[in-house]
Amino acid sequence: MIKKLKELGWKKTGGFLVMAIVGFAFIFGGFGGGFSTNNQNNIAKINKTNVTSQDFIDYINQSGISQKAIRDNLENNIIEELLSGLISTTLIDLEIKDFDISINEKTILKNIKENKNFHDENGTFQRIKYEKFLLSNNLSAPMFELQLKNRELQKHLFDFIGAGTITPNFLIEKKFEENNKSLDIEYFDMENLYKTKADYTANEIEIFMDENKDQLKREYIDFKYVILNPKNLIGIGEFNQDFFDEIDTIENKISQGSTFDTILEDINVDIIEVNEFAPSSSKQINEDLIYSKKASKIDLIESGDNFLLYNIKNIYDRAPDLNDEIIKGEIVELIYQKGKFDYNREIIEKIQNKKFDNSKFEELAGPNKEYSSINSIEDDNLIDINSVKMLYALPVNSFALVNKEDKIYLVKITGTNKNSFNKTDEKYLKFVNSQNLNNRKSILQSYDQLLNNKYQVQLNQKTIDRVKNYFK
Repeated sequence: MIKKLKELGWKKTGGFLVMAIVGFAFIFGGFGGGFSTNNQNNIAKINKTNVTSQDFIDYINQSGISQKAIRDNLENNIIEELLSGLISTTLIDLEIKDFDISINEKTILKNIKENKNFHDENGTFQRIKYEKFLLSNNLSAPMFELQLKNRELQKHLFDFIGAGTITPNFLIEKKFEENNKSLDIEYFDMENLYKTKADYTANEIEIFMDENKDQLKREYIDFKYVILNPKNLIGIGEFNQDFFDEIDTIENKISQGSTFDTILEDINVDIIEVNEFAPSSSKQINEDLIYSKKASKIDLIESGDNFLLYNIKNIYDRAPDLNDEIIKGEIVELIYQKGKFDYNREIIEKIQNKKFDNSKFEELAGPNKEYSSINSIEDDNLIDINSVKMLYALPVNSFALVNKEDKIYLVKITGTNKNSFNKTDEKYLKFVNSQNLNNRKSILQSYDQLLNNKYQVQLNQKTIDRVKNYFK
């Protein structure tokens, strides 16, 4: 059912389906009470326009969705989703009327006759193909022509809204040229400038822990648990109804307040006890899973092909134990990352405050300086694409910190070179289309906001409930 809805071109937003023609951001009056009206057959109201329950039923019938499919998805808010689609369509119709957009019958007939689906091999319109299409889709000619007219009116509306979105050629050429120039850069890996993990002394670690003691505290738990499966619960190695009946019995005992030990009185399994546990880099599947469920002191949970019955005895906070090599390693990693962050931030602040010059760049680079070129704003072979875009916004002789995956580089832009291009190249033509599309999208987003302010949409919850009851 959901697949069918997606095929209709809708998307789900906040529990409603909004037709994705533009993606209007409707503001509904809420489902709480319903609007004041003497006509209880009205399911919604858009400003002064009433949307009746009959309108809604007609819309559902035209959608081609069966009553069974609707009935099976009532709990999945399908009525609200379909109603949102109708409201979207009604809003568009109101806009078409407001802008006095019209289309004559000759245009509709012309579109039908130019439809290649109704042509023979010579490109001539064949009435019989058109009639077969109508029969196979259970449509009458007036109904199909009305649908076609509505689609054309919608197209005219959005063409009207998006009018004037063509960017002047000289601006497109200039931006394309800017995006496709090459940058000459000097750069080096910052890794050699950072303090290594081995260089941090015990005193520095202690100071870091003291300054961040509240943040470094970890929650530990003491608990015990058993692993349950068909073999140790019912004596056979396969999942069957008897096994799940036993699982249900254990869950019922938990809900009735039975203790861990009481539940296991008649079950012969090994009890695993774990103390002072907190997740670490060494994964422990069962223990990590129980820790994630620590809000419940006793529970039965699934873990792969097994069930875990656990009982948490204690939950407490504790500072990291530096005698534990794993924990100490994690603390040193935190100090190391903080040191890198602080060093990078210092460099950035100097660049921003114009206190970083070429002599400082050469001093830090030493013998590690490298040379390269970035071919366009889309060239991410050397550094991350977001860093590339940042560099293209900077002038020559600028400095910047950039990254590629987990490496940080300090870069200096030493020059730029224009790259020639042909206006018939596919890359350039795609760029032109993208610029016009972005402009159009920007206008339509503004149009969405205008609709939010222009229309007040209210829903009648009582009528919605009656429609739901009709399908039950």
